[in-house]
Amino acid sequence: MRIIMALKKKPTTGMKDILPREMEIRDYVISQIKETYKTFGFQSIETPCVEHIGNLNSKQGGENEKLIFKIMKRGQKLNLETAETEADLTDSGLRYDLTLPLSRYYANNANDLPSPFKALQMGNVWRADRPQRGRFRQFMQCDIDILGEPTYLAEIELITATTTLLGKLDFKNFTIRINNRKMLKGMAKYCGFPEEAYDEVFIILDKMDKIQMEGVEAELLEAGYPAEAVNKCKDLFQTVTNDLAGVKYMKETLGDNLEEGVAEDLETIISTVESVKTADFKIAFDPTLVRGMSYYTGPIFEIAMDEFGGSVGGGGRYDEMIGKFTGNDTCACGFSIGFERIVMLLLERDFKLPSAGQKKAYLIDKKAPVEKMKEVMELAKKERDQGIQVNINIMKKNKKFQKEQLTAEGYTEIVEFFAD
Repeated sequence: MRIIMALKKKPTTGMKDILPREMEIRDYVISQIKETYKTFGFQSIETPCVEHIGNLNSKQGGENEKLIFKIMKRGQKLNLETAETEADLTDSGLRYDLTLPLSRYYANNANDLPSPFKALQMGNVWRADRPQRGRFRQFMQCDIDILGEPTYLAEIELITATTTLLGKLDFKNFTIRINNRKMLKGMAKYCGFPEEAYDEVFIILDKMDKIQMEGVEAELLEAGYPAEAVNKCKDLFQTVTNDLAGVKYMKETLGDNLEEGVAEDLETIISTVESVKTADFKIAFDPTLVRGMSYYTGPIFEIAMDEFGGSVGGGGRYDEMIGKFTGNDTCACGFSIGFERIVMLLLERDFKLPSAGQKKAYLIDKKAPVEKMKEVMELAKKERDQGIQVNINIMKKNKKFQKEQLTAEGYTEIVEFFAD
């Protein structure tokens, strides 16, 4: 007896099939992204989905470097018998974000690009993460970056462009949380934490919104940091406010521990964005905001939405990453929206796409002669030339259900053609 093994019909864990309804939303969001960011002067680029493994493992991607989908060497380069380390087996991997590929791209093509360069990049990235709501192992990212602009104009433009897009997608009452990595370092120095421990301290601080100040205090003490430093940190965060007054308070309190100009730049970014914004949102100073990537060097920001319960985008300044490729640092700042999470929220709220024009469906009797079929096809051609969307189908036995399906798909006019 012949045994046939059934192939697996479900996608690989962490991946998903995209049905037509979601694809419509995705296409609409992509069109709005391109249209909106183009008005701010951003230019579309594309980079390969595969990167050199040495680039991906360069200690720039934080926790994401533990989640790389690695690719084995091919052909004669792969020798399983002599391989002793992972480096003997792999030479590349799937990108886990778009920032590192952009940095390599700019380092390789800077002579052919304007300065400053405003880049728009959309594409899939891959992380071997634990799948959950709004998080997949393959997902689309959408980044805008400004390379070669050293001033706070870059941050203002990125935040304004991104919030304008979200407003066009009918998102309201969200919050842009903003901080500066240099503010975090000034705070850590003021409190008395050792410099070599800053990264661990920041990781614990980043949990503030989940475990509150009491939890942060407990974790810092458990990690062995002096009670005096922990108490100073606690007093600081219990006093500071999430507005311009909070920025000024940090400037006055941290004193010489804070690099000159950091507070002033934050004040300028916040006040300018508030004065020119076109969407309904708040921009709030958040001294506990850390961002996981170790490549950030200055202002950092995130989009917080109550309806998601977390971040749906973020970014910041990374002035030292391109220098890893060229030997010369290049000012760089970027903002990434959580494309998949934005699409998920639109689907959950049953977002209605703006009318895309007239949609007509033609149902042809299956007994109709070839001449009738040609007649209908010619009529459809003329209407399509006029911009009308025409869907031609053979009339099914259960015509009532067929019409209900077409109506649900947005076809406002259904025309029947019979054999006679």
